[in-house]
Amino acid sequence: MNFFEVINKRRSYRGKYQAVKVPREDLKKIMEAGLAAPSGCNKQTTSLICVDAPEVLDKIHAVVTPPVAETAPAMICVLTQRIAAYRDKCFATQDYSAAIENMLLAITELGYHSCWIEGHITDDDRLGDKIAKLLNVPDDYELVCILPVGIAESEPAGPEKKSFEERAWFNTFRGAE
Repeated sequence: MNFFEVINKRRSYRGKYQAVKVPREDLKKIMEAGLAAPSGCNKQTTSLICVDAPEVLDKIHAVVTPPVAETAPAMICVLTQRIAAYRDKCFATQDYSAAIENMLLAITELGYHSCWIEGHITDDDRLGDKIAKLLNVPDDYELVCILPVGIAESEPAGPEKKSFEERAWFNTFRGAE
């Protein structure tokens, strides 16, 4: 695929995954794509833990209720550090968002599927904290997202998108030149 095909093919996948192990070399490529993302003032606030051991995945699934991605053979856990970068501004959210998008595109390019699962992890029940404890994450890191990785049992349908003209313009809002 070329770059634009990858962007247009990427879909959030919330279904079941095939019971096919994802090779470590592919997982490493995905993680390297995430770590290659830009970061505010080069603070590099994003870190990653890839879980592919079934016994560790089982422990994570035991704390994630309601369950999500429970059949994925691998999961990338996205960590952040809230570090002031410029004029006491923290760009951690932008940093990990860029890393996640890079990884989602890499996942698609390699023929796998995933879904950016964040709200479920950082909501009031703080599932991210429970997962972080299972993975021995230090207190100065926050687990903000999980990305299941695997081969989809079924191809996800693309969502209906608004047209370019409804969301993008040249020179002024709604192109009223």
